[in-house]
Amino acid sequence: MPALLFARCARLHPAALPVATTVLLWASAFPGIRAALKGFSPTGLASLRFTIAAIVLLMASLAIRPRWPRGRDLFQIALAGGVGITAYNVALNTGELTISAGAASFLVNVAPLFTALIAMATLGERVAKRTWFGMIFSLCGVGLIGIGESGLSGFGWGAALVLAAALLQAIYFVLQKPLVAVYSPFAATVSAVSAGAILLAPWLPQALAEAAVAPPGAIFSVLYLGIFPAALAFLAWNYALRFLPAGQAASWLFLVPPTATVIGLVWPGEIPPPLSLLGGAVALTGVFLVNRPAKTRTPTRL
Repeated sequence: MPALLFARCARLHPAALPVATTVLLWASAFPGIRAALKGFSPTGLASLRFTIAAIVLLMASLAIRPRWPRGRDLFQIALAGGVGITAYNVALNTGELTISAGAASFLVNVAPLFTALIAMATLGERVAKRTWFGMIFSLCGVGLIGIGESGLSGFGWGAALVLAAALLQAIYFVLQKPLVAVYSPFAATVSAVSAGAILLAPWLPQALAEAAVAPPGAIFSVLYLGIFPAALAFLAWNYALRFLPAGQAASWLFLVPPTATVIGLVWPGEIPPPLSLLGGAVALTGVFLVNRPAKTRTPTRL
């Protein structure tokens, strides 16, 4: 089903291929993180993953030679890297110590809701009145996921951390949107990823020590996460932001959870609790209500 939708979108809008690439690779990141955590700590994993991503992107920049951000934009780049790379990945990795890959992907995909609200307040993007109903609907779904992961004892700390990661991701999206309008998506991606890697550098020695004793599967997962869901997917996402408003682009990420759940059945082979699946479906329905395109079709719609 997602493949058919991607094929159809590819004929409609130039952002279709970047969006499809982002969805597939970010979906694979959730089971990849679970697999990597078998040999790495949350902070060590984040540091090594984005060190690899920064090296890959910087090597590519030797051939591309983009126009780099400068002046006051450097602060926004550093802030985007700190929020969307450093803080987001530490929160997500730590949360995935206790919840499944599928449930984590459901929770993180409340980010489109947050993105729409923040973009409306800071970028002047218009959001329909159904935003409020969708927000309530999504929050109900988040509550179901929390109960599903921690039982009747309450909202688990792992689920809370992943939800915090969703908010951090939304802030990153909004911070990056004006940057890709001024600089190339490649320059904005390399700068933000490098800033995040630098902020994670204090944990790099720990990561290298963990790599020396980590199982081969965990090492493979870190390499995969650094090259594909980090370097390539973040680059594809910024290309999508070049063509779409932040809120509308983020709305397409509702395809990530079902894709991540399917991947998670094989890698690393886990099934989320039924209540988490139900809560994820409810949360994503709310996200869709918030970001549903208008009935009138325009050439700029995805």
